[in-house]
Amino acid sequence: MKSIKISIPSLIDNIKIVESFIDNAKEKFHINDDIYGNIMISVTECVSNAIIHGNGNNSKKLVKLELRFLDDQIKFIIEDEGKGFEHTELKDPTSPENISNYGGRGVFIMKHLSDEVNFEDNGKKTILTFYMS
Repeated sequence: MKSIKISIPSLIDNIKIVESFIDNAKEKFHINDDIYGNIMISVTECVSNAIIHGNGNNSKKLVKLELRFLDDQIKFIIEDEGKGFEHTELKDPTSPENISNYGGRGVFIMKHLSDEVNFEDNGKKTILTFYMS
């Protein structure tokens, strides 16, 4: 297993660093275009959630991002220093009664674009899995 890790201060401008990280991974691990877009959207959404909701835009708190490259899959592990959240209680943002409520859209997007989404440590750690084949 190959692994690359970075940590960024919780500033929304640092999403650019995450985008570069993903672009570099695309080159290094020959990630095909079919999943590249899904990875870019899911990981940047997850990191922005970690910055805004997890760490409360506190630049003294870090968001850790790790890429694990396995034989047939890529895992992105995103971890913040917040209190976590109750991911099982997120409402479906596509239901008519929830349209005006902004909560849960990012997780909804991640679940639709990733092959697997897992939450650990009370939601402070998110693992996004993408299958290579």
